[in-house]
Amino acid sequence: MTTATIEKWNVEALYPSWEAWEEDLVKWGREDQKVHWPEIAPYRKTWKQSPEKLKEFIAYTCEIDRQLSKLYTYAHLRHDEDVAEEIAKKAHARLVSLLYAFRQETAWFEPEMLQLPDAELNALIYSPVLKDYAFYLEKIVRLKKHTLLAAEEELLAMAGKALETSSQAFGAFNNADLKFPNVEDSQGNKRELTHGKYLLYLRDKDRKLREEAFKTLHNSFSAFENTLCELLGGQVQRHVFDMSSRKYSSCVEAALFPNQIDVKVYTSLIQAVRKHLPALHRYVYMRKEALGLNKLHLYDLHVPLVKAVDMGMAFDEAVQLIVESVAILGEDYQRSLNQGLTQDRWVDRYETARKRSGAYSSGCYDSMPYILMNYHGTFNDVMTLTHEAGHSMHSLLSRRHQPYHYSQYSIFVAEVASTFHEELLLRHLLKQVKTKEQKAFLINQKLDDMRATLLRQAMFAEFELKIHEWAEQGMPLTPALLKTEYRKLNEDYFGPDLYMDDEAEIEWARIPHFYYNFYVYQYTTGISAAHMLVDKVLSGGDEARERYLAFLSSGSSRAPIDILELAGVDMRTSHPVESAMHHFNELVTELSGLLR
Repeated sequence: MTTATIEKWNVEALYPSWEAWEEDLVKWGREDQKVHWPEIAPYRKTWKQSPEKLKEFIAYTCEIDRQLSKLYTYAHLRHDEDVAEEIAKKAHARLVSLLYAFRQETAWFEPEMLQLPDAELNALIYSPVLKDYAFYLEKIVRLKKHTLLAAEEELLAMAGKALETSSQAFGAFNNADLKFPNVEDSQGNKRELTHGKYLLYLRDKDRKLREEAFKTLHNSFSAFENTLCELLGGQVQRHVFDMSSRKYSSCVEAALFPNQIDVKVYTSLIQAVRKHLPALHRYVYMRKEALGLNKLHLYDLHVPLVKAVDMGMAFDEAVQLIVESVAILGEDYQRSLNQGLTQDRWVDRYETARKRSGAYSSGCYDSMPYILMNYHGTFNDVMTLTHEAGHSMHSLLSRRHQPYHYSQYSIFVAEVASTFHEELLLRHLLKQVKTKEQKAFLINQKLDDMRATLLRQAMFAEFELKIHEWAEQGMPLTPALLKTEYRKLNEDYFGPDLYMDDEAEIEWARIPHFYYNFYVYQYTTGISAAHMLVDKVLSGGDEARERYLAFLSSGSSRAPIDILELAGVDMRTSHPVESAMHHFNELVTELSGLLR
């Protein structure tokens, strides 16, 4: 196997070629038919006749969904390798269309089921025949007051693809069309600016390079502020439409209720973080003093405070370190992780032209996990790799231990395993360091990570809540309004010792997560839960480890809040967030002492 092959993910394990993919698509997609799955229609007359018929219908539709998921995974992975390549782009679009068609052809089921009298409905879904689907059906029943008549649900399903236009257009603009000018470092050298290199430059000791990268990138987005405002506004209006059509009281309730999360979880985490913002203000002041700056800018928040330490490493060295760091989770866990990152080729490692920016973990029930990276060898890249590996192990264990219909874990718990991995790696490194500078560097990294995930994502969550509330009230979203509010939030969160450049006001325009429908708050809840769970696993012995592994293996077989509670964390209270903020404050104190 060549080096170039090892550096790419093993997408051929899904399909050896586009021709094989097309064969499966013909079998399961039937694009040439007006009704793609005619076998579904007869169940509309028979599903309520007996629990056996209902079980047969659910099993059949799950099988279609499973096969479409496999086809989609291959198409989207190949598309993300090169977002402008025509074959993959068309294949991705075809699968998106088929997924919407599948929703449309099955949209009648839930409203028809929920029209049954309660006694008849309960007798059906709690039949011993359907015991393997009991929680699956309970979740549908829970949505009864927000489920429309069958014809209306079919109409919403038909509109689904059109309603994705804003999100799709932003993705195309951000990943393919937008190009940044070169930037110049303090030596006068021209440097290429890309999404992948942007954070690399922000961590560079060359302040001119940091400033140029920050201002150039944000000015590039600012040139399209009206277009980007319309795209974000369109996505928000899509959420308002969903809220109104399904009779929710707010967009945030519409996003959280299907995942069995109370809105109070969202609002209380913002309140808890705001209560502890003086800790972030202390950190900003400490950073300003440590860097010896009269004015601390946003582009100064990423550069390491310990100048003499370089803890970056090559990809293979990072893998070895990550596998060592998770030893507390047992040999089987380590073995699976090591095999995936080395032999099975889960990871597409390095940045290439037109490759999707950022990093993620993906896959489907019938595949290995897949990790997209743009690895440059920095310490931050090492942390990103273990973060995505945490997602991948969560997916792997859920798929191993759950049937298809329970294999996908809720987005509410999606960031727990990833941040758990990060915390284990950091603590592993802290045990190995030999100098005060290395320890200070690692604590600095942890503080920056918490600032970016615990605090900054809470700020994002607050911004997202505000723009949706404005839209619900009929207030038009304009670039001026968004920039003013975004600036104010930055000033509130970072405090008086951070100088706010005008370019910072447009940052909202480049955040993909604002198109994800109230996703970002889960970074804050995730890191809070993960911090508590690491403490429990490291101090609680075999029982605590097994409870955590059971959490990773639970998929969506219970409500996400309940799954976390079984692992030992109650996210119904503000205690996990408060605890994480206290830890942040303690780290600020420790780093201040080390830097002195």
